[in-house]
Amino acid sequence: MPAETRTAVDKALDLVEAVARADRPPRLTDLAEEVGLHRATAYRVLVDLVRRGWVLRAGDRYLPGTAVLRLSSSAARNSLGALARPVLDTLSERTGMMVNLQVPEVDRSRVIDVVRPDRLAMISRLMGEALPVHRFAGPLALVAALEPADRAPYVRAAEADGHPLDGPDGLLTDIDRAARTGFAVEYGRNEQPVASLGRAVVTRPGAPVCAVTVVGLAAEIDENRLGLLQELLREATDELARILSGPGSPAPDAASAASPSTASTSPSIGIARPASDRTDSVPGDATSADSASGTGTSPSHGTPSTAAADPTAATSPSPSSEGPA
Repeated sequence: MPAETRTAVDKALDLVEAVARADRPPRLTDLAEEVGLHRATAYRVLVDLVRRGWVLRAGDRYLPGTAVLRLSSSAARNSLGALARPVLDTLSERTGMMVNLQVPEVDRSRVIDVVRPDRLAMISRLMGEALPVHRFAGPLALVAALEPADRAPYVRAAEADGHPLDGPDGLLTDIDRAARTGFAVEYGRNEQPVASLGRAVVTRPGAPVCAVTVVGLAAEIDENRLGLLQELLREATDELARILSGPGSPAPDAASAASPSTASTSPSIGIARPASDRTDSVPGDATSADSASGTGTSPSHGTPSTAAADPTAATSPSPSSEGPA
């Protein structure tokens, strides 16, 4: 893992995730090596995780604990994907298009759910994939809904990929347009002849929760139908914002204010086309080994944390072997 400052919470979550994704129950040495911690530090954190039920110890190996299992069951019922699925299904039925749900990560967005009609089976679902802002409408809509200062990681990733930032075909122009209109549209940047229309779900200004994207053949997201698709997408994202805000909540002003008139069919509304197709211009471990390794800050999101002294360093013994937890 990259050398970076990590908090106690970072270390605990790294270990829980490592235990959960392991092909077979790992040992202490395996876990410490995978997450980049000294064995003594990993051991101390695991002691607390076992005590709290996040990890289960079986001999010298570790398994997901009962707290993880309970959380997984609850998350299946209350996750963003579960709450959004009825909205996605309805939008797909009303538009006849593929619809996906994306969440922001450090410098791109991640597709976490997809509804694809059989007639569009030729279009890639991209389920689970991370999408860059300069090639897809979903991340473009998300970035446009961020505060300008928070857009930098996404812009840098596009620049590193060789995408222009300035000018009529530049990413900054696309972001500005999508921010003004509330919609992002792209034609064939990732897959020909596929187009997509995206809108962010915003429950707090400057902090989009997710984006919903309508995907189909470019000929079906043309300028004649764009206004209707925008209205259907606006209704869907406003409904999801109400669901996420709680029962009886009105659609957040930030989400509604980002939408243009439903009658608008202007080709300049958030469209990102190829240039040839444009029509618009535990902090601070007390072990020297951790200090030497630099361990000790998405998506999706990258701020180093200030380190503090490890409160268990003076009282927790360092295991000389795979000792009892």
